[in-house]
Amino acid sequence: MQNFAKKKKGFTLIELLVVIAIIGILSAIVLVSLSGARNKANDARIKADMAQIRSQAEIIYDSGTPPVNSYAGVCADSSVAKLLADIDNQSGSTNTCNNEAADYCVSSPLKTSGVYCVDSTGTIGTKACLAAFACP
Repeated sequence: MQNFAKKKKGFTLIELLVVIAIIGILSAIVLVSLSGARNKANDARIKADMAQIRSQAEIIYDSGTPPVNSYAGVCADSSVAKLLADIDNQSGSTNTCNNEAADYCVSSPLKTSGVYCVDSTGTIGTKACLAAFACP
């Protein structure tokens, strides 16, 4: 008969340190990739808010309240103001909202690339509003 010595079962210190190091590296990679996804999500929300502003501006234009067929109150409208505040919160900077009776333009910087713009002609651009209240 063979006499087997009792073996201790468990992990060595080196094995545990290697596993902890691997977990640390993988979690760092995941956190880096999540920040890019978060920025893209913020940009998508900014674009959705801009589309809602465009819809609200058309409602204001067609509402029939004085002045009729005018964009004069777009930037001062309470619904638009809430959307502009949300856009500022998502972008981390201040947006631009310009309007007059004939037209309006709203632009905001995106986190991933450039500036996003919507105007009264239905144009959607990636540059800031022009002086004539239009997207380039």
